Amino acid sequence: MPAPYYTRGDVTLYLGDCIALMEAMPDESVDLVFADPPYNLSNGGFTCHSGRRAPVDKGAWDSSSGIEEDFSFHCEWIAACKRVLKETGSIWISGTYHSIYACGFALQRLGYHILNDVCWFKPNAPPNLSTRYFTASHETLIWAKKSRDVPHTFNYSLLKTEKWANDPLKKSGRQMRTVWSIPSPRGSEKKFGRHPTQKPIALLERIILGCTAEGDLILDPFTGSSTTGLAADATGRRFVGIDREEEYLDLSIARLENAAGNRTRKERESGRN
Repeated sequence: MPAPYYTRGDVTLYLGDCIALMEAMPDESVDLVFADPPYNLSNGGFTCHSGRRAPVDKGAWDSSSGIEEDFSFHCEWIAACKRVLKETGSIWISGTYHSIYACGFALQRLGYHILNDVCWFKPNAPPNLSTRYFTASHETLIWAKKSRDVPHTFNYSLLKTEKWANDPLKKSGRQMRTVWSIPSPRGSEKKFGRHPTQKPIALLERIILGCTAEGDLILDPFTGSSTTGLAADATGRRFVGIDREEEYLDLSIARLENAAGNRTRKERESGRN
């Protein structure tokens, strides 16, 4: 692997192309992949954020190259993930209707076994200003593993019995279902800057706690502002994040350093009591 862009404790960030960087990683070295790949929005109109009209296009990195090229890209990075995933590991992919079906088909083409799809409902989703479509208020996540025959990590009891704050759909002591009500990131999670597809920490913590063990290695090939890394670090997992955008890695570092500082401060306060 090349020199990391940032490393602290069990968290490492790399700047560059995820496919090229994954080629330098050892076979079967990762316990969990969480990926939020480009949505391939070629033109998308407008949505509303904090009462302001805002374009749906996220940036050049998110633009479509056409159906065939977009699908080829998804096949490429998902194949790279399969090589580095342990046999007992699993992959989560998040997306909207612009990309998630292509990712699901790529998973099937590459021999993954799909375990579930999850509907992440956003109770605070912004309105649709066009008045020509339903208001988009969810994303779909696909959970899959490398092989049907090899057991995967699934912490069933924890998911069933843990109290999952801010999710009115999860009843205490009931099985975790495939519709999760988790608000989109609020201002406190964006105080160092904004990533256009940033995920809430609560979403990643649920995935990580449910599908990994303490000390496991988690990879995010499109790390963005590194919500996955924050959740991994907070739950005692190791993390590798990759992104092509230096701006978002700098945002990641600010968030990770802030979290580390808060943790150190709490430990000091606890030691004085």
